[in-house]
Amino acid sequence: MKIVVLERNSVGEDISVDKLKEFGELICYKNTAYEEIPERIKDADIIIANKSKLNEETLKGAEKVKLICEFATGFDNVDIKYCRERGITVTNVSNYSTPAVVQHTFALALNLLEHISYYDDFVKSGKYAKHNSFSYYGHLFYELKSLTWGIIGMGNIGKEVAGIAKAFGCKVIYHSVTGKNNNKDYEQVSFDELLERSDILSLHCPLSELTHHIIDEAALKKMKRSAILINVARGAVVDKDALYDALINGEIMAAGLDVLDTEPISEDNPLARIKDSEKLIITPHMAWGSVEARSRLVDIVCDNIDAFLKGEKLNVVN
Repeated sequence: MKIVVLERNSVGEDISVDKLKEFGELICYKNTAYEEIPERIKDADIIIANKSKLNEETLKGAEKVKLICEFATGFDNVDIKYCRERGITVTNVSNYSTPAVVQHTFALALNLLEHISYYDDFVKSGKYAKHNSFSYYGHLFYELKSLTWGIIGMGNIGKEVAGIAKAFGCKVIYHSVTGKNNNKDYEQVSFDELLERSDILSLHCPLSELTHHIIDEAALKKMKRSAILINVARGAVVDKDALYDALINGEIMAAGLDVLDTEPISEDNPLARIKDSEKLIITPHMAWGSVEARSRLVDIVCDNIDAFLKGEKLNVVN
């Protein structure tokens, strides 16, 4: 049994993947370019990937492969129809990163709400040492307890965020993009009402035709000028050009992003020009990647392989 990991770096070098050796010969590549895929998988029985494109062009020479495991929840890098025709099973890993993404959501929100970088700079610049009082309130901040927290995407992550926001004392409201979600624990509102009422709006929805650029120029103009936008969903849920204009023109107060429409960030992304961390914080798609989450990811991939070899179905997506 030959197992090929195409993107070993996607789970980090600090996380061991040695458990995979229990199932056969393990070959790991740190990263794999598209043109390198066919040669690297030609003798593989099991392929483990994250973003590598696995389609007819790359898979046609891999005659032995019977299982593709995603080092991720998403599987849009795999041609599911072609795999089904070939009899190749595809598995993914879901919910492994929920605690990490929820935690990062609040890290971004609290940093922006309390102006942490501003106050840290005030001390480290020497201004505090010259100040005439033990306290300084140069940038006003407010308690979460007084605010309304809006959510788009009331799945596992959204529900966890809602529970913690409620524990902080926030009024939690949400909008169901599909109209199918009916969570009776929180107030469901129209999209316009969500935009108009939210002091903090966090996005936890999948990317689809319904959510692509759901936060656009028109949406941003309906938000409070004091609002904070948090996107830990998918980059293209937000129109980056519209967000740039909204931040520069003060249409919303701030934004915290862990995802972008092109990753790594493209040189022509206007958001890269905003250097003020009081206005915009961007992290490099790392919200999911706590040590614990990445360890769980590897463990569940092993579970998926074990189940497959025993003739069982676990986390099968096709």
